[in-house]
Amino acid sequence: MKFPKRAFIPPLIIVGAVVLAVLASMTAEPPKQREQTKPAAMVEVLEVSPRDMTFIVDSQGTVKPKHSTMLVAEVTGQIVDVADNYNAGGFFKEGDMLIQVDPSDYEVAVQQARAALLQAQSELEQEKARARVAEEEWAAFEEGKAPELGLRKPQLASAVAAVESAEANLAKAERDLERTTIKAPFDSVLRSKEANLGQFVSTGSQIALVFDTRTAEVRLPLSDLDMTYILDPAVAEEKPRVQLESMVSGQSATWKGRLVRTEGVLDESSRVIYGVVEVKDPYNLNAETHPVALRYGRFVQAKIEGTAAQDVMEVPTYAINPDGSVWTVPENRELEKRDVEVVRTQGNTSLISSGLESGERVVLTQLKNALPGTKVRLQGDPLPEQMETAAKDDDSGQKEAGDSENVGG
Repeated sequence: MKFPKRAFIPPLIIVGAVVLAVLASMTAEPPKQREQTKPAAMVEVLEVSPRDMTFIVDSQGTVKPKHSTMLVAEVTGQIVDVADNYNAGGFFKEGDMLIQVDPSDYEVAVQQARAALLQAQSELEQEKARARVAEEEWAAFEEGKAPELGLRKPQLASAVAAVESAEANLAKAERDLERTTIKAPFDSVLRSKEANLGQFVSTGSQIALVFDTRTAEVRLPLSDLDMTYILDPAVAEEKPRVQLESMVSGQSATWKGRLVRTEGVLDESSRVIYGVVEVKDPYNLNAETHPVALRYGRFVQAKIEGTAAQDVMEVPTYAINPDGSVWTVPENRELEKRDVEVVRTQGNTSLISSGLESGERVVLTQLKNALPGTKVRLQGDPLPEQMETAAKDDDSGQKEAGDSENVGG
């Protein structure tokens, strides 16, 4: 059987292609392996600078009146009148009438005491006249000394005592009449009323609880450490300023006060000492003292102005490592560790007195397994690929410039 010549052509082509492919793979230059590099981590930094500042001590407490008084009846009788604003929340000026007890019986007592006084004064004048007559009669005798009874001196002293007793009874009757009107002892707000119109009250019956509106107080718990940063108000020429803050109708409101004293005794249960802040005119009754009235019973946050410090640096507390150090980023972008001394932490901020230089950049980003010398990037630094591309562009530009010079030469 004879095969055609054309039948050998396809296998020859396939064999030749395989041979050429093998030769090409043996002579071709292998592709360059590009090293995969992980870009340095980007970190947020804070450039620090020293400054003078005043320490702030935080605390909290409830607003209360400086004075609160339970008014009681000093006389007995029926309440015949009350003030128009004699209700919880009503405001009174010092001396304003709250309630009126029936004064009829006490007006009669005043009249009786006044009449008794007039009678005693009349008896005294009569006795003085008798004493003068007796003295003249005894003067007619040349011998012997006149006895005191003969001169009516005991009778005169008794008449004087009767007048003084009548004056005291009149003063008491007038005081009782005055006490039928129960008045506000100071500028106050009525907290609660215990008696009302038509009620019969006796001496000692509770009438109303009133709060002083002239001055509010806030008791603030302070630790021993807090006290080291606060000027003692007992010896300070100017009482430390205090800012009080609270939410009112969904908005933040602030009030100004002064730390006027400390209570001087540690609380046995909490081991803290209480400082007392005073706020004048809390209800804005005398003027627009505050943006918003400071009502009694409100819970407030307090910031007490403390002592001053010089050349301290302020960094977020979370930037400080557990071992009391911070990471900094110099110009070479390699992490450096700095041991710092924190003089106080207030809120979310720590105040550093030493360990950092002005202008150093403190790392704020939380880094895992950070080590000194670790490469980092800052905002605006290029990626390694961008740096490599820029370098290639520079090399290409320099090569092209060199070829142009050679051609021109």
